[in-house]
Amino acid sequence: MTDFTMSTDADGVATIVWDTVGKSMNVMNQQGFLDLDALVDQALADDAIKGVIITSGKEGSFAGGMDLNIIAKMKESAGDDPARGLFEGVMSMHAVLRKIERAGMDPKTNKGGKPIACALPGTALGIGLEIPLACHRIFAADNPKAKIGLPEILVGIFPGAGGTTRLSRKLGAMGASPLLLEGKLNDPKKAKAAGVVDEVVPADELLSAAKAWVLSEPSIVKPWDEKGYKMPGGAPYHPAGFMTFVGASAMVNGKTQGVYPAAKALLSAVYEGAMVPFDTAIKIEARWFTNVLMNPSSSAMIRSLFINKEALEKGANRPDAPDQRVKKVGVIGAGMMGAGISLVSALAGIEVVLIDSTQEAADKGKSYTTAHLDKGIARKKVTAEKKDAVLGLINATTDYAALKGCDLIVEAVFEDVGVKADVTAKVQAVTGPDCIFATNTSTLPITELAKASNDAEKFIGIHFFSPVDKMLLVEIIKGKQTGDVAVAKALDFVRQIKKTPIVVNDERFFYANRCIIPYINEGIRMVKEGVAPALIENAAKLVGMPLGPLQLVDETSVDLGVKIAKATRAAMGDAYPDDEVDEVLFWMFDQERLGRKSNAGFYSYDEKGKRGGLWDGLAAQYPVADEQPDLTTVQHRLLFAQTLEAVRALEEGVLEDIREGDVGAILGWGFAPWSGGPFSWLDIIGAPYAAERCDQLTAEFGARFKTPALLREMADKGQDFYKRFSNESKAA
Repeated sequence: MTDFTMSTDADGVATIVWDTVGKSMNVMNQQGFLDLDALVDQALADDAIKGVIITSGKEGSFAGGMDLNIIAKMKESAGDDPARGLFEGVMSMHAVLRKIERAGMDPKTNKGGKPIACALPGTALGIGLEIPLACHRIFAADNPKAKIGLPEILVGIFPGAGGTTRLSRKLGAMGASPLLLEGKLNDPKKAKAAGVVDEVVPADELLSAAKAWVLSEPSIVKPWDEKGYKMPGGAPYHPAGFMTFVGASAMVNGKTQGVYPAAKALLSAVYEGAMVPFDTAIKIEARWFTNVLMNPSSSAMIRSLFINKEALEKGANRPDAPDQRVKKVGVIGAGMMGAGISLVSALAGIEVVLIDSTQEAADKGKSYTTAHLDKGIARKKVTAEKKDAVLGLINATTDYAALKGCDLIVEAVFEDVGVKADVTAKVQAVTGPDCIFATNTSTLPITELAKASNDAEKFIGIHFFSPVDKMLLVEIIKGKQTGDVAVAKALDFVRQIKKTPIVVNDERFFYANRCIIPYINEGIRMVKEGVAPALIENAAKLVGMPLGPLQLVDETSVDLGVKIAKATRAAMGDAYPDDEVDEVLFWMFDQERLGRKSNAGFYSYDEKGKRGGLWDGLAAQYPVADEQPDLTTVQHRLLFAQTLEAVRALEEGVLEDIREGDVGAILGWGFAPWSGGPFSWLDIIGAPYAAERCDQLTAEFGARFKTPALLREMADKGQDFYKRFSNESKAA
């Protein structure tokens, strides 16, 4: 079966319908391009056909983009000369779209040709917008749920099938930059206002409007194919255009810190392409796109942020259990975490019982949802009816009896074993035997907490990250006796609330905190050593971390760090390795510099809480050494501190799937997304080099950098993590 079919009506208008077999939304593959090309050839060669409409057979959408699984494999299938193979493959896509754009016109006179319109029933992303941009007129249905844009930059590539060149020439570099460099998506009306689509019409008039235009004998020559074309806003050699590109370059480097190759390549393609004719410009775009695809960062980002993430969201590691979608959830504790959990649950259409010790506290927790929805109304993204419906799902109360009928409980009370045990008993006195009990905790052992339950098989950990409504990751923790149904229930719940789950086993700090604490500690340890705090913070950002370790402490609070340190010391005794860290941390605590919440931490803050520079008093207590380490050494200390813990977590069985390790690291604490995650980063630098570097760091800085046995073995065998463990991972 083919994804593209064509029919011609009595008026001579051919309609090419894109309907990917077996998919809810159209995605482009290699065969699809061949089929589209053949139909375009047929339409252009048939004298009875006056024009063409390209549309979708999917209700409410045009296309979701290119099948990124294919892009991920393009380099592997490109032969012995992968760069040439990739370039030729990309140019073959350009040829199809350029054929649509020229539509049979005489190359010298621009005469003749057949009008080709694109009719978008709804969402059009990636190649789903690049095809329309090659057409002569874009019609979009007035579908407020539709998203139109080019989000490729978000997964480590850029629009490489002409979207970069066409959009920048249509809108100018400045107008195109939010869509190209930020991956901004618009609804149809905003897309028209931005100049991306040409007309927005009622959904039931979409094809008739496109047909009327095709039959109107319109001019179809694109502006950039006309003699004397000038780029909107000015080309790079124009005074205004020059300033635009200077600003764009500064913006890109400021946002990416030079570690995301796709953004720089995109800007280079626009800049260089703007100074040459269109057909040369798309060759330049193809060369830069090939450059990005050849960079291991792009394949790692595609794998982690699209392929692996999607697989986990679809239940790649879900046990074989019946459907466990949640109908009624009880949330115990209406503080910041409980309020956020209630919000995302109600937004997913789940009935919520929100319980706290006082009615005032419970109501305050519910008000978090009210405030969120009010912001949505102000931005015209939420209706008053939607607000009433969502709030109607939340019952804020002190009465545990209201939990009757809940099939899932999420307890989010104070991080104390006794408090959680008391709540567990109160809840299970009301709920039925099939109700799953989940505790939201970031540090307390699930197996220990399960002792308060009347059925440890139905007890599980769910670690939400704060703020719940914004953070994409949820860490699900299996206790020693947690059963498959509880795991399936947690996974199905996370899918309902549109988050990405990872499933880990129960050990101290689970996975995310196990890796992020060493990152923070390494930064603090360097302060004690006399490394300049500015060097520590900027080294982290220059290697792709969203926050330096000192700023991260301020955001999470110094007193939380002190609490974790005391608990860890009590558990580990003489084996506790972080005395030097504690010296700095406890001193900050004694100075009452608790971080952002106290407007005083490693950074200074003004009276409104706005963060300023690093605190001067830090250098007075811990003077900056005259001799400073080189940038790479600081970066390696920060990256290996996290990465080695990820490897140890895999070694010890805390992690069961490296996909979860990479996705969890990026979404949970922002581990250098350009790298694809800690395991992808190790594959990029190679296990032999990683082991050698660990040996060097161990000799210079201590046993915390000791090469794990697994990494040493892989170095000796020349193995990659994804090649070694992909067969052991469950199929998506």
